[in-house]
Amino acid sequence: MKISPLFISALMGAAVSATSGAEFPNPYPAAEPGVRLTPETSPAPSINGACVFGARPGSSVLFQVPVSGERPMKIQASGLPPGLKMTPGGLITGKAPAKRGEYKVTLEAANSLGKDSGEWVLKVGDELCLTPPMGWSSWYSFSEAVGQDNVLKTARLFVKLGLTNHGWNYINIDDCWQGVRGGKNGAIQPNKRFPDMKAMCSAIHAMGMKAGIYSTPWMGTYAGFIGGSAPNEKGDYTELTIPEKDRKQENQVFGGYPGVHRRKADRTGPVWFFDRDARQWAEWGFDYVKVDWNPNDVPTTERIRKALDASGRDIVLSLSNAAPYEQAEGLARQANLWRTTGDIEDHWGSVSRIGFSQERWQKHMRPGHWNDPDILQIGKLGKPNHANTTFVQTRLSPDEQYTHVTLWSLLSAPLIISCDLENIDSFTMGLLTNDEVIAVDQDPAARPARKAWHQGDFQVWTKELSDGSVAAGFFNTGGARGVLSVNLGELGLPDTYEVRDLWKRADQGEVKGKMSVELNSHGASMFRFIKKN
Repeated sequence: MKISPLFISALMGAAVSATSGAEFPNPYPAAEPGVRLTPETSPAPSINGACVFGARPGSSVLFQVPVSGERPMKIQASGLPPGLKMTPGGLITGKAPAKRGEYKVTLEAANSLGKDSGEWVLKVGDELCLTPPMGWSSWYSFSEAVGQDNVLKTARLFVKLGLTNHGWNYINIDDCWQGVRGGKNGAIQPNKRFPDMKAMCSAIHAMGMKAGIYSTPWMGTYAGFIGGSAPNEKGDYTELTIPEKDRKQENQVFGGYPGVHRRKADRTGPVWFFDRDARQWAEWGFDYVKVDWNPNDVPTTERIRKALDASGRDIVLSLSNAAPYEQAEGLARQANLWRTTGDIEDHWGSVSRIGFSQERWQKHMRPGHWNDPDILQIGKLGKPNHANTTFVQTRLSPDEQYTHVTLWSLLSAPLIISCDLENIDSFTMGLLTNDEVIAVDQDPAARPARKAWHQGDFQVWTKELSDGSVAAGFFNTGGARGVLSVNLGELGLPDTYEVRDLWKRADQGEVKGKMSVELNSHGASMFRFIKKN
């Protein structure tokens, strides 16, 4: 909830502190491949996650205070503005004040093992999504088999596994939920796998999370379902659809990918229905929409943003896919996040190509507006464009997964997973529950990461944090273990620093001048540098 205390040793639970004044080991040894570095979550209270929340005047507020630690636990808030209340479990709900401004709330959490406190700031104005969204998407998981039952099962697993205690709070349906147009709004209604969208959203909200949905301004989606425009006023797509006998699913009217291209439904139709769909999503209770088409363009994005703003609900806008770089600023004025790439895949070539090419995008992000290099390829995944009921381990090695999450966190990227949670292993849980790594991603200052140093297979990326410290990722993109040696002055770190290993959540001594780090092939280490007074 607050950035600096996340790094204070007294709050680290299982974290290890080096003796004050000890020298940083040179070279710093590489981790044993495949080992979980994140300590188990401490049973003592720790308030985690984002410390700011954006809402428009008078709009609905839903925020689950992310607190890890053993239950029972007493969670309290003082200074909540009128119109908001908090449940004993730490769920803040109600209406934002009509008056614009910042409202500071003091939070306290206590159990038999200790207590923690922090500040939460409600910013009432025009901006939403003041830190990168963290959550789950159905696309690399259930994909074409997504339905209300497995979405709610995922939400319940978020709570059971304690992910909500670390700031994970979006449950997002991707493509394949759509049925036919109808209802009082003439909007897209869900297919038979979603019998009650409103009840589903309410259930997700009651668990302290937010709900996301998917659409496109095109007449058809990539997976072959109907989109946010139509060829006629009736919303009848028959002239473009394939015969029912040729469909994998009843409502997959354009056929599986790339059917949308073959049927010429990959374009915005003459009749715009997106505003009607937005009203329907607001009535159901959705908080987030991923809008997918290519190329993204500013006029269409403005039209989409206008429809969402008129829906009567605060809805985060996520653009997909492969936003044209030359239109980044125009898109960033309207969207809360935008895809900087095509679809990511779970192999080193895809993750490294995307991740290490993001520096030029960094200048376009700011609180409420985020570059999106796509979904984290960690854990057990399904196959996109398939009706998945089973999942297989990502093709990324453990070291490549550390690189993946380290780099995405430095980039202030959305942290969206799509893995199977029912059979999640300890290693993957370690990637998802390290509050110090998450704090780098969620840092409210959102200062750009930069590639501070590059030599051969080695790179160092740095990011200034709001408390004055610097987070850094040391990366080895090569095929063999090696030692990265760098003069810290070249990283903009000319003084003496206390160094903390963020994955291990452990202090590692002091360093000045040269620093050497041994790294596994495709591996990473992540440090925080605190200047000595």
